[in-house]
Amino acid sequence: MLRLETETGWWLVTHPDHANLAGAFATHWGNAVFAPPEPRTNVLLGIHVHDDGWALRDAAPTITKQGKPSAFSSELVGKYSAFEEIDLADYLAVRERAVQQIAAKDAYAALLVSMHTYNLLTARADRTTIAPAQLPLLDDFLARQQTLQDTLRTTIQSTAASAEATDEAITDQIQDNFRLLQATDNLSLLTCVDYAAPATLLHPMRKTNGTQSEIQVEPQGNRTFRLTPYPFAEPTLTLTFPARHITGKTFTTSAELQHQFAKAPVEHLTVTIHS
Repeated sequence: MLRLETETGWWLVTHPDHANLAGAFATHWGNAVFAPPEPRTNVLLGIHVHDDGWALRDAAPTITKQGKPSAFSSELVGKYSAFEEIDLADYLAVRERAVQQIAAKDAYAALLVSMHTYNLLTARADRTTIAPAQLPLLDDFLARQQTLQDTLRTTIQSTAASAEATDEAITDQIQDNFRLLQATDNLSLLTCVDYAAPATLLHPMRKTNGTQSEIQVEPQGNRTFRLTPYPFAEPTLTLTFPARHITGKTFTTSAELQHQFAKAPVEHLTVTIHS
């Protein structure tokens, strides 16, 4: 779940809806400066579904020790350190389920999702917030993801070989598409929490001239952002995404929050990106 505080409560956005917004950003990605994703169908699928494993968990949101909805918030942008608030075994099961669901359908999309998960739990996670006794759970999970990635890469390379693509070209393309998932995921997170400070999308992105460039994000208020350099086909891009508003800042029990969430109507918020 992702949360955005309001005067009277919270906007809550599910992980699958956040991922769909990332996929919508990726659908519009590409102009004279930045190339669109390729292979398009596989990449867009991976981005759209990269958080589908959270669907069951998000259907019954829980609360933190402070009674707030347990969710990604503006305070966690740029961090990944809240492991003391979650059950690690349950969390890893969600992450693994998300990869397994897509691996049964599309090797390329699954590889991107697995790479995203692995990066999240290595380059960006704070291991000091994980109980020492639980670290073997994390390390075993990461080892399984590496093994799966090797298998998926072999499948992708054997398929692409018939198109006379070199292993180096395939590797570079996969890395570029992984970075696109990371960038659009990051932009979606900034949107869903209406992040108010300047930011940089994760990873430099490859441009059509072969060089790479960081993309700066400048908030303009009310889920409006200016990106420089600008990566989308349209000079102004406006998208909507579903959210539910719940009244109250803290809750006594998770059941109380779940009751509020279940009865809240699904509404649609807007994000505008411009050059």
